[in-house]
Amino acid sequence: MRILRTVSEVREALRVPGGRVGLVPTMGAFHEGHLALMRAAREACDTVVVSLFVNPSQFSAADDLARYPRDEAADARAADGAGVDLLFTPSVEELYPSGFDTRVEPGALATTLEGASRPGHFRAVATVCTKLFSIVRPDIAFFGRKDAQQVAVVKRLAADLNVPIEIVAVPTIRDSDGLALSSRNVFLSPAERTTALALPRALEAGLAAHRSGEGTVHAARAVLDAERALTVEYVALADFDGPTLCAAVRIGATRLIDNVCLER
Repeated sequence: MRILRTVSEVREALRVPGGRVGLVPTMGAFHEGHLALMRAAREACDTVVVSLFVNPSQFSAADDLARYPRDEAADARAADGAGVDLLFTPSVEELYPSGFDTRVEPGALATTLEGASRPGHFRAVATVCTKLFSIVRPDIAFFGRKDAQQVAVVKRLAADLNVPIEIVAVPTIRDSDGLALSSRNVFLSPAERTTALALPRALEAGLAAHRSGEGTVHAARAVLDAERALTVEYVALADFDGPTLCAAVRIGATRLIDNVCLER
């Protein structure tokens, strides 16, 4: 695996045609969920590119950018073990050089749920993804289904801007206790981790209610409201590649999101 730090290095490495190129955009702190994306890309593509970039514009004033977990050496070892060909680790100055003044503004799909809770977040996602698509020019890009709204926004972006790329959503990877894997899980204390398990339980309750024709959101919300140690930001239904029950909660200083497709 080669580690590349500049746009010119990536373009040079991909200059010679070599079949299908797959891109896995990430912010690092790799866990099994990221590795599942890389393995899916390895299986489907001839060349696998992983970007590792902690995008500062994706963090709101309430987020602690400096707190986000970083371990490039460990990430590089994990990516190499997953069969990645190129690991693109640009600096902030490389992607946003002095004078950078262009943003990609997504539409209505980006204004609800995560968009309402984190103003400007999807603009940052759309901008950095557009840049990565332009730099790498992949045939396929792989994203985690845990961020279902993000996947929907990126799919809309590609369709609206005629970006010749297939967006693949890889199913959410969960720990044995049901909690969706997230780089932010490391911030949870043991007690907070126990509290966090209310989130997947709530989604399962909502799914069961949906299947029995009862109130999906009400059933999920009841599970979360019974857990006094967390704060509910939202529980809602949305159409993200099919009807999806989504939720976001705060547990101490940690914010977690999760979702379940109601047609699975």
